[in-house]
Amino acid sequence: MGTLINILAIVVGSLGGILFRARFSEELKQTLMYAVGLVTLVIGFEMALKTENILIPLSGILTGGMIGHALRLEKHLDDFARALAGRFSGKNDAKFAEGFITASLIFCVGPMTILGSLNDGLSGDYHLLSVKSVLDGFTSMALASGLGIGVLFSVLSVAVIQGGITLSAGYMKDFFDTTVIMETTAAGGLLIIAIGFLLLNLKKLPVANYLPALLLVPLLVKILQIIRGI
Repeated sequence: MGTLINILAIVVGSLGGILFRARFSEELKQTLMYAVGLVTLVIGFEMALKTENILIPLSGILTGGMIGHALRLEKHLDDFARALAGRFSGKNDAKFAEGFITASLIFCVGPMTILGSLNDGLSGDYHLLSVKSVLDGFTSMALASGLGIGVLFSVLSVAVIQGGITLSAGYMKDFFDTTVIMETTAAGGLLIIAIGFLLLNLKKLPVANYLPALLLVPLLVKILQIIRGI
């Protein structure tokens, strides 16, 4: 239920942003994008500073970046987004790809995604995901006003990632302890900061190439916990 509410909020917010974007001047659209970019930076720094050992997210980002670069994740994700654009908007739209990738990362990276999905799957408590839905709804409206319909299609990422965690919560609850969530959140915060740079037109980083870090960091934490326990 929590993921369905989240998807509905993003759909409504995105459609609102798309419908009203025609009434917005380019200056107003840019102003909204900068506002989201500034808030995104704040959220990213807040998440990144949750780490208790900076070497863990650093190792994850470095190693994940090398793996992502070797696998050309940024290109493949961009190609996937452009294929969606060609199928649903009839053209190879760079803005579509940017909106899809940007929104997917903002909506799917963070402690509320993990904790909210686990709570929903284990006990049916979707309160945390409901709060996240409100935030994502307003964010999707601002993003869609500048980046268009690609933001709407980020619901595919939300459905797969949040829905996947919720459905497998019974198997994952022991794995996602406090330390794992905290360090994974820190690594995710670094990716969110990169998104903030993009929204503020400061620097375009190959964010997708660093996505393996979100899998590597939890594994690294578990390995360290095993070593310390020996």
